Amino acid sequence: MSQIIKGRAIVEDNATLLRVNEDGSFADVPASGTVLVPLRQWQAQRDTLIARGHVGVWLATDEEAEDIAGDLAHFALIALEFPAFTDGRSYSNARLLRDRFAYKGELRAIGDVFKDVLLFMKRCGFDAFAVRADKDINEALKGLDDFTEYYQGATDQPLPLFRRRSSAAH
Repeated sequence: MSQIIKGRAIVEDNATLLRVNEDGSFADVPASGTVLVPLRQWQAQRDTLIARGHVGVWLATDEEAEDIAGDLAHFALIALEFPAFTDGRSYSNARLLRDRFAYKGELRAIGDVFKDVLLFMKRCGFDAFAVRADKDINEALKGLDDFTEYYQGATDQPLPLFRRRSSAAH
């Protein structure tokens, strides 16, 4: 079984990530366990997946958080894909899910995930990370501690440093 970083710990991955088959058909959903289905499969099999339970959805970078906003209560987790380091569109979806749509469940980064980007992902609202298979997950975990203070506000710390300092002075 593979491992992920969840919170600040390395844990066993309890979800099966399903992808669309090469012929365009949907992968079979196992009878038990948590599954992550592609957005298209969620849209096509929504009622069946809701009845099954223990379902999450994953969004590719060209899919929008708005497409699942009305269904957030049904998801055990949501994964956002980073197909390449240079593609940051999933950062925006993470901020939308956390800040605009108030999603409180697990938000997982999948794809090109490694030490140097973990802290930025966390700042946007991710709390779980499926580190790339060719990277050391123990080393990647250290990326969450690269900085101890932030100037800018973000999802994980909405107030910028000058506001936090001002509040502490009064």
